[in-house]
Amino acid sequence: MSRKALSKVMRGLEEAKAYMEGERAGYKVSVPPTIDVKSIRRGLKMTQAAFSANFGFSLDTVKHWEGGRRTPEVPARAYLTVIERNPSAVLEALHSAPVTQKTEMNGKPASGSHT
Repeated sequence: MSRKALSKVMRGLEEAKAYMEGERAGYKVSVPPTIDVKSIRRGLKMTQAAFSANFGFSLDTVKHWEGGRRTPEVPARAYLTVIERNPSAVLEALHSAPVTQKTEMNGKPASGSHT
């Protein structure tokens, strides 16, 4: 581990310790005011059905977000940000078996895939 990485880890541990001991009030997160769901999905090379099935969204919700009829609320934007930055970690956390990106249009796994 590099010195820079070790320094970041140590700083994070110190902040967590201060928070646990009541010396720090909490953390502020930065959630983007807008998010391009279609760009995230396309970057993952998933259909709308596969994206919704793998990440727990309804297919209609994904379609409405991408069509501009609805805007993701703050919690959904935070979740989508995590999906965008580290999709494999999200998939690993949500699925006990390896996930394939092949999904039928009805949102169910294609035969032979594991979700």
